[in-house]
Formats: sequence, structure tokens, C-alpha cells
Amino acid sequence: MPNFEGTWKMKSSENFEDLLKALGVNPMLRKVAVAAASKPHVEIKQNGENFYIKTSTTVRTTEINFLIGEEFNEETVDGRKCKSLATWETENKIYCKQTLLSGNGPKTFWSRELKGDELILIFGADDVVCTRIYVRA
Repeated sequence: MPNFEGTWKMKSSENFEDLLKALGVNPMLRKVAVAAASKPHVEIKQNGENFYIKTSTTVRTTEINFLIGEEFNEETVDGRKCKSLATWETENKIYCKQTLLSGNGPKTFWSRELKGDELILIFGADDVVCTRIYVRA
């Protein structure tokens, strides 16, 4: 089983602003979010298939707890409440489908994959994909 546990710092980010645009975030909030999320601090704790992920930026901190294969509550990147289901897509990759609890919006998901010493985080909104690469801090 892959070991996601640790503290991670972002090495690169692609398409974050495009993702926010696809989610309908207004231009002013997009600028704030892009600036705030430029150096997120990610802490992952893992016990088998139980995960705790805390992501901290200067503006917002999010925490999720989940067990692979069991639905859990979380929020999309833009803060809408959703039900999520994380499953193993491959031996080293967790894929999580998000379903909005109310309202309409693009289909959203995230995945986290260990590749060598890097953690690849992908956020998706319909056909717009944001890729963020992290290394252990």
C-alpha cells in the first residue's frame, strides 16, 4: 500500500485559475484565491485506507477525513457542499468523485497519486483540469 503520509509543499501548479473560472468563481475572488493558494501547506495522515488531509493557505484551511470506498461530506474547491466517494484507481492513485448536495454545477472530482517522490493532485471541473505537484517538505 502506498504511503501518502507526510507534510507536502507545492512545487508547481497548472490551470488553477482556469479551474476556478469553470466553477463560476468571479474574477476578483479568483485573483484572491490564486494568490492565497500559491503556497499551500498539505498534511496527510494515513492509517491503512483511512485518510486525513489538511490543506492550509493564508485565506482558508480545509480538513477532510475519509475511508476508501465510503461516502463522506466535503466541499468543492469553490466551497459548495458535496458527497464524495474516494476509490483506488490504481495501486498508487486515489480518485474521488464529488456529487453536489444542492444546485447545479460542473461535474467535479479530485485525484491524488504518488509518483516517485512526488504527490500529483488533480482537480477537475467538467473538462477543465488543474494539476498540482507536491514534494515532501
